[in-house]
Amino acid sequence: MKELDCVEVTVEKEKYARDGVHKGMNGWICDPRCIDGYWLVNFPQYGEKENIATLEIKEDDLKLIPVMDATVNEQIKAQFENVEKTGNNSNGRFKDSEDNSDYMV
Repeated sequence: MKELDCVEVTVEKEKYARDGVHKGMNGWICDPRCIDGYWLVNFPQYGEKENIATLEIKEDDLKLIPVMDATVNEQIKAQFENVEKTGNNSNGRFKDSEDNSDYMV
């Protein structure tokens, strides 16, 4: 991976979710350095909206994608906001482990 590559988050982790980043979200690597196995990744929204977050993401938790689609981020963000509003977390979000890759988005 390298700076400006488009990436997708492949796991659901509480440490990313605290900043609004969830499995399936698209971003771009915004720093040329990979530090201790982590890349600095920006997760934008479509148009003039504020970015969701810029976070250090573990390289193992990312996959390269050919094109980033910020509308995907907005859709995933809306799904998680809906779960938080309704209190419907029957899928067991963030039980005991940090890695919740099987959580369906």
